Amino acid sequence: MPALDLTATSADLTRTICDIPSVSADETRLADLIHEAVRDLPHLDVYRDGDTIVARTQGSRAQRAAIAGHIDTVPINGNVPTRDIEIDGEPYIWGRGTVDMKAGVAVQLKLAAELTDPRVDITWMWYDHEEVDADLNGLTRLAASRLDLFAADFAILGEPSNGQVEGGCNGNMRVIVRTHGVRSHSARAWVGENAIHKAAPVLSRLAEYRPRDIAVEGLVYREGLNAVRIGGGIAGNVIPDLCEVEVNYRFAPSRDAAEAERHVRDVFSGFDVEIVDLAVGARPGLDAPLAQEFVAAVGAEPRPKYGWTDVARFSALGVPAVNYGPGDPHLAHHDEERVPVAQIDAVEQGLRAWLSGR
Repeated sequence: MPALDLTATSADLTRTICDIPSVSADETRLADLIHEAVRDLPHLDVYRDGDTIVARTQGSRAQRAAIAGHIDTVPINGNVPTRDIEIDGEPYIWGRGTVDMKAGVAVQLKLAAELTDPRVDITWMWYDHEEVDADLNGLTRLAASRLDLFAADFAILGEPSNGQVEGGCNGNMRVIVRTHGVRSHSARAWVGENAIHKAAPVLSRLAEYRPRDIAVEGLVYREGLNAVRIGGGIAGNVIPDLCEVEVNYRFAPSRDAAEAERHVRDVFSGFDVEIVDLAVGARPGLDAPLAQEFVAAVGAEPRPKYGWTDVARFSALGVPAVNYGPGDPHLAHHDEERVPVAQIDAVEQGLRAWLSGR
C-alpha cells in the first residue's frame, strides 16, 4: 500500500485515507500508514499503542494542546471508494468517513507534519475503536497505560462540527425498562398476563415527556429521552412474560451521573429499570485562556455539542475540550456522507492560524 503523502492537500489526504477501509476493529492498515508517515518527523516524538498513534512536540513552551481524531468508521455501505461531486456548484468529497471523521484527521496529519515550531506544544492523537463500545476505545486503553500523554491545557477533537466550535458535549445513557407478565396459551390469554401490554404506560410516558433545554456556561444544550428498541414475545401462540424497552437519554453536562440516573428512574417509577451504558458529558470549557484564544483565532461563534464525544474523556481529566472539524454532523454515518472541500480548507486555515500565531 502506498505511503501517505503529507505534502498533499488536506482534501487529497481525505480522499486517500477514506479509500483505506478502517471500520472499527480493522484500523491496522491505516494506523500503519499514519505511523510510517509521522515516525521519522524530527520535531515529533512518536508513541504507538495498538492502532493508536501519538505524536508530540517536545519544546519548552509554557502551554500544551492535545488535538485528537479517531481513525475508524462505522460499516461501509457501498460508499467507498470516495468520489467528487458538486452540489449547487460547490465541490464535495462523498464517501464513508468523509464527515466522521477522516477529513478532520487529514487536516491534523498535514499540520502535524508542517508545524515544526508551533506557538504551543502539541500532542497529536489518532486513535482506534471510537465507533464501538467505550471499553474498546483507543483513548481508554491509552489512559490506562500512559496517562501522562493526556497532560494538556486544552484539547480539540476533530469531530464534525460544520467548521464551527462546539463546546463540551451532552451525556449519554442507555437503560432497559422491563415489564413482567405470566406466560400462557394465547387461546386462554386470561390465564396469563401480557408483558407487552404492560409496556404501554412506558411508551405513554415517553410520548408525553418534554425534554429540557439547559444553559451551561452560556451554551444551551438540548436533552432527549427516547425509545430506541423494543422487544418481547416467545411464539405466535404464547402470551409473553417479558417485554424490554431500550431507552436512550441525552442529558446536559450540568448533570452528573447520579443525577441523570435519578431522573430516569423517576420518569419510570414503578418499573424495573437497568442502566446498561452511561457516559457523562463535558462542560463547554470555553473559559480556559487557550480556548478563548482559539475561538478568537478561528473566528467562530461557539455552539453546544448535542451528541457525546471524546471531549468528555479530556474533561474528566481536568482538560477543557471542544469539538472542531469539517463536516455536517447530521451526515455522520449517513449513506450520503459527504464533506465540502471548502470546509476542509477552512478548518485547516483556522487551526494553522491559531497554532502558528499568524
